[in-house]
Amino acid sequence: MTLDHGVIGVPSPPSRKAWTSKDALLYAIGVGAGQDSALDELAFTTENSADIEQLVLPTFAVLATQAPSGRRLGDFDPAKLVHAEQAFELFGTLPVEGCVDVTSTVTAIEDKGSGALVVSDAEALDAQTGGVLATSRSSVFITGEGGSGRRGSSTSAAPMPDTAPDSQVTYSTRPEQALLYRLSGDRNPLHSDPKFAARAGFARPILHGLCTYGVTGRALLHELCGSDPTRLRSMAGRFTRPVYPGQDVTVSLWDTADGIRFRTSLEDGTTVIDRGTVAIR
Repeated sequence: MTLDHGVIGVPSPPSRKAWTSKDALLYAIGVGAGQDSALDELAFTTENSADIEQLVLPTFAVLATQAPSGRRLGDFDPAKLVHAEQAFELFGTLPVEGCVDVTSTVTAIEDKGSGALVVSDAEALDAQTGGVLATSRSSVFITGEGGSGRRGSSTSAAPMPDTAPDSQVTYSTRPEQALLYRLSGDRNPLHSDPKFAARAGFARPILHGLCTYGVTGRALLHELCGSDPTRLRSMAGRFTRPVYPGQDVTVSLWDTADGIRFRTSLEDGTTVIDRGTVAIR
């Protein structure tokens, strides 16, 4: 098994990506919108509520910037791949019905010893105007694919604050959350098939990292932006541990001189998303 380093720096051909009102609603339900009666999320979960216009969650950007690249990273066991990092930036409001042309580029394949970190950038252009609607950066870690000697850059993210958070909020996930989220396109059996999950070393199927990311994004939207999706500009974080469907997650927020930072953790304090940054308008 080996990875193809020849894909680094080569942009994919543009791929058309379209979504409908139903896709936006299904994504919102998939990341837990509507579960908490204390939150008014009808704008994200319905399209025909009286006097309420349908809106799109900002973290839907991670789906809007996903499209087939037509390239293979190489040969590896898919059970050994986990999501490592995710970021997006919005340059406009995500429409309820949208169509974009997506170009993606593998920017690095870094040797981490026990595996390889594959970093990819994507850009989504509005199919009608040609303007940039959103960009994203994601990385995946593939266990057992280290040894290339390509160590990558030595830069590291700023440390998280060591003070008490300025605010915290806890959101629930449902036992069937991964089964809901997979309907938005990620059918990786790691999140649904117990035997496949066991091959990857997990006791049972885990929640998609991007689902945990979406739940966190909802918390940031409501806590920082007054539930107004036009105000959340960007979000980034590193996945450190899996979440099992049904577990609660707590999002801690710090307003620092370097910007707003966040961390997502489980009830026992285990961190699941670290090095979180968010920018708002």
